[in-house]
Amino acid sequence: MENPDSELLPPPPPEIPPDVIPEQVQPEKKPDLNNNSSKPKRVLMRRPGIGSRGRKMTFITNHFKVGFGNTSGFFYHYCISLFYEDGRPVEGKGIGRKVLDKVYETYESELGGRDFAYDGEKSLFTVGALPRNNMEFTVVLDAVVSKRTAENGGSGSPNGGDVKRMRRSSQSKTMKVDISFAAKIPVQAIGNALRGQDTENSQEALRVLDIILRQIAAKQGCLLVRQSFFHDSPRNFTDLGGGVLGCRGFHSSFRATQGGLSLNMDGSTTTIVQPGPLVDFIIANQNCRDPYQVDWAKAKRTIKNLRIKITTTNQEYKITGLSESKCQDQMFSMRSRNSKDENGEAENIELSVYDYFVNTQGRKLQYSADLPCINVGKPKRPTYFPIEFCTLVSLQRYTKALTVIQRSSLVEKSRQKPEEKINILTETMKSNNYAADPMLRSCGVTIQSQFTKIDGRILVAPKLKAGGNDELFTRNGRWNFNNKKYAEPAKIGLWAVVNFSARCEVRKLCLDLARIGETKGISFSPPKAVFEELAQFRRAPPPIRVDKMFDQLMSEFPTEPPRFILCLLPDRKNCDLYGPWKKKNLSEFGIFNQCMCPMRVNDQYLNNLLLKINAKLGGLNSLLAGEVARNIPVVSSKPTMIFGMDVSHGSPGHADVPSIAAVVSSRHWPLISRYRASVRSQSPKVEMIDGLFKPGPGNDDSGIVRELLLDFYTSSGKQKPSQIIIFRDGVSESQFNQVLNKELDQIIEACKFLDENWSPQFTLIVAQKNHHTKFFLDGSADNVPPGTVIDTQVCHPSNNDFYMCAHAGMIGTTRPTHYHVLFDEIGFSADDLQELVHSLSYVYQRSNNAISIVAPVRYAHLAASQVSLFTKFDEMSETSSSHGGVTGVGPPPVVELPKLHKNVCCSMFFC
Repeated sequence: MENPDSELLPPPPPEIPPDVIPEQVQPEKKPDLNNNSSKPKRVLMRRPGIGSRGRKMTFITNHFKVGFGNTSGFFYHYCISLFYEDGRPVEGKGIGRKVLDKVYETYESELGGRDFAYDGEKSLFTVGALPRNNMEFTVVLDAVVSKRTAENGGSGSPNGGDVKRMRRSSQSKTMKVDISFAAKIPVQAIGNALRGQDTENSQEALRVLDIILRQIAAKQGCLLVRQSFFHDSPRNFTDLGGGVLGCRGFHSSFRATQGGLSLNMDGSTTTIVQPGPLVDFIIANQNCRDPYQVDWAKAKRTIKNLRIKITTTNQEYKITGLSESKCQDQMFSMRSRNSKDENGEAENIELSVYDYFVNTQGRKLQYSADLPCINVGKPKRPTYFPIEFCTLVSLQRYTKALTVIQRSSLVEKSRQKPEEKINILTETMKSNNYAADPMLRSCGVTIQSQFTKIDGRILVAPKLKAGGNDELFTRNGRWNFNNKKYAEPAKIGLWAVVNFSARCEVRKLCLDLARIGETKGISFSPPKAVFEELAQFRRAPPPIRVDKMFDQLMSEFPTEPPRFILCLLPDRKNCDLYGPWKKKNLSEFGIFNQCMCPMRVNDQYLNNLLLKINAKLGGLNSLLAGEVARNIPVVSSKPTMIFGMDVSHGSPGHADVPSIAAVVSSRHWPLISRYRASVRSQSPKVEMIDGLFKPGPGNDDSGIVRELLLDFYTSSGKQKPSQIIIFRDGVSESQFNQVLNKELDQIIEACKFLDENWSPQFTLIVAQKNHHTKFFLDGSADNVPPGTVIDTQVCHPSNNDFYMCAHAGMIGTTRPTHYHVLFDEIGFSADDLQELVHSLSYVYQRSNNAISIVAPVRYAHLAASQVSLFTKFDEMSETSSSHGGVTGVGPPPVVELPKLHKNVCCSMFFC
């Protein structure tokens, strides 16, 4: 088609001479706010110096110094491939170690007599090379029972076919093992790591040392959970109820530190299923009287993939399911020697699993006849056993979500006082006898048996202010409000009480709360109404109970809802009313509320309750003297905003539940004690926060950061923050680069999107609690004092990190928080930053003691946890993934969280 405007076009360009290569003009690109590929990648900052403030003190730590002699050799990395005789790859965990042990036992001379460390999957390491780069071995493994054993059985056969076939199939397995060279890692790379030169080689070399520790533990028959090892010894087990045991073990890993290479040894705990008869576990798990009361649909989900041993044959299998019929009714076909067809061949006969074992095998069955059979085969080729022949193998992890009671019991029974922990770790070091391991010896590794002595400092506690500029006196990281008012007490005018069938004297409770509140400066009017739950709704589903209570409530408040509701719940530990109640108040009506369980109420309990109530309603209980006087170094001199960031994931067994990302931010600068939160849902099990910056059409950004920046601006006298300090929780060292280059980029882009000319300076700090370094007072049974800071010897050789115990450890052994400063444009000195972190552990409004991690991080965790209860995500995941017949590619879309009501979105509702 001709162009109607062709006469308006310019003449064609002149012809290009054949010897001229034209330059290609690149099309002008519009800036892509999400494309960071052209930006230089940020790297972790180096330590600018160490701190000097505070009282110097010597501690001991659970790091054991490691000598390293062989620095000239190489670790050789080999890839392992396992195949069955027919060429099919071997699947299933656990079998690899048995096969490799057999290879070493059979072909030690062909392997040059070299010891190896195997990771249990596809990697094997040696010190020095094997004789050849590619080696293939064939081994015969006796009595291997894996997924393939069941495949040999006939359809429905309880023993995988008749006895003869069963015997033949379980006697042995022939396997092929391919070992091929992959890489060599210089042992010297560990020396580079100790000098702070973190390369891929140095990380790999340290990983090899850790795999050697795993190999040692595997040879001892331990359960391996990453770098934690658990022995099969009843003295390590503690009953948590419900067929679940807590299992004590130890963590052991090599760390590159300023003081050289060290072995970090610590206690560790996991949960395992109770070994023994399978039926006993199911009965305990469901808390029922006998197997005839069991919910078998629920039991099927619980026991799937657990390993059992059959008592009649001593063979191991993995549970794949249950039979559809009872043992006495579940039929299968088998060949009968006594019954032959017209051609003289054995005929297939139908008989029940019960008849097979009782009549054919001559086994006695006491209670299995009326119970389902255990299936260890495949759906189309089942292999059934009566349940009473099934015994659970020991040391199997229990990966389902624990109940509140089980979790509390695990925490309580895992606690160890400092002195007890030191004794246990000393004994563990002796019993491990790492010095005798041939592979560690061939590396030239020697490990000292004494705890390492290190230098630290005790920081002075920050000064706190109560109401009327009164000073709060701190002692051992704690303070009280005796005869003092809150720094900024709230006013409670229009309020009500709702009682979900909790037993208490509501009138006395209200009077006591008002009495104590008045002493703290909170003015309480009498509650306008008290609502008792109607008897006919007490057994209704929780959302219905909440709706009906609100129907009562709104009939009394037809024009204006109450500003505050005190909610009395019947169960403190596990109340399913909590989530629907919070959602109704915070999302739909914008009402501040406080839940409580009035079982053991005294003045101390009500004092703690009032701390939360005052903070939620906009008050402040205490303030740092430095923020009042505006003399906190760096932070008070320029408008400074503080972020706390965390992601909360679904509990074990709920892998498809969306994760909840929460960011809290400071407001009302120069204060650093007041915060608000912004919360979003995101894809399940994703740790990186993807909703910080979300540009849309026009000048719209629906991300988390924008609303927090605007709130800081309006609450801080229309000032933009020129400094932003970010505390990020819940990420491991392997994710530091993503936090530094992806999350920080999103925050910067959110700032630029608001104002292109605005460039605040950033400091980014990761706070870790999930580590294994502990500190002890040498020769004392007490925990280290609050304010303990360590930034030498056991810290990273070059990166900017430090440990802090801001709190007083009252129970068990204090766990320090490990702070990693990834990025610092603001330019903090080591002392100023450590004192700021220490101070931020004293601004947590929910308690009158210093906490173990900076308050913004704890608040982010609270906000994510509370908002995650707004919606029943288990119902969501069912509707989004298994209903409607939609077959889209990729995971189902994440359901958005209900928004917080405008009345409460800027508050500390999470307190």
